[in-house]
Amino acid sequence: MKMKVTLVLITSIIQTEQIDVDSNEDTEWNDILRDFGILPPKKEVKDETEEMVLRLQKEAEVKPYERMNLKELKEAEDEFDEEDMKAIEMYRKQRLEELKSLQKRQRYGELLEISGEQYVKEITDAPKGVWVVIHLYGSSIPMCFVINRHLSLLARKFPETKIIKAIASSCIENYSDSCLPTLIVYENGEIKGKFIGAAECGGPNVTVEELEWKLAELGAVKTDLEENPKKKVVDMMTSSLRHMSMNDHWAMANRACEEKN
Repeated sequence: MKMKVTLVLITSIIQTEQIDVDSNEDTEWNDILRDFGILPPKKEVKDETEEMVLRLQKEAEVKPYERMNLKELKEAEDEFDEEDMKAIEMYRKQRLEELKSLQKRQRYGELLEISGEQYVKEITDAPKGVWVVIHLYGSSIPMCFVINRHLSLLARKFPETKIIKAIASSCIENYSDSCLPTLIVYENGEIKGKFIGAAECGGPNVTVEELEWKLAELGAVKTDLEENPKKKVVDMMTSSLRHMSMNDHWAMANRACEEKN
């Protein structure tokens, strides 16, 4: 009863005194009027910054299917709506392409040994688009051991390239040891390049980087080397010879002066 009287009194004051009340103002008087139901509840002002953060979080939210593999996607198809299914189909195609690409890149990854009987199957009939490097070697040739060691490293670095080795005599009858080591590079069953003998393969001191560069020049591997590593050695040798030549020149000049004196 007392609250009802108070409410009537407050309403009478507002009407009689013609008090202008701004219902949006945040005042103690307005709070009292709201408590008595004379003013409607205060509208909460939306925080634009908070709204933007929530929107960005929602946009950045990882869709469930982005955490699934292809098998899980197939099993959960009934749980997604039409819009999700369109996105899932695109995602599935993308994942399949990625898997195919990964399988192609990781097809080999080690130096394989074959016999002469496997030559056609493993090299000439290799899958289309696959580069094949074969090393014909002799077990008693020291440089062949060096080339095999380098090729083993390159096979791991370039798993998309098929790198193999074979005893030369098992592939070519009476193949001369003077032609060893022999490297032959194939693509789609065609010879793209060959290095016959120690000199063409880089010499007894050839480095793995130099061999990598040779194969990269033919297209067999995609190297990350920016320049021919052999060039540095050549430049050093040229510089050394030039220096020696200058020293010889001054030595000859000094001897000529001494003879005159």
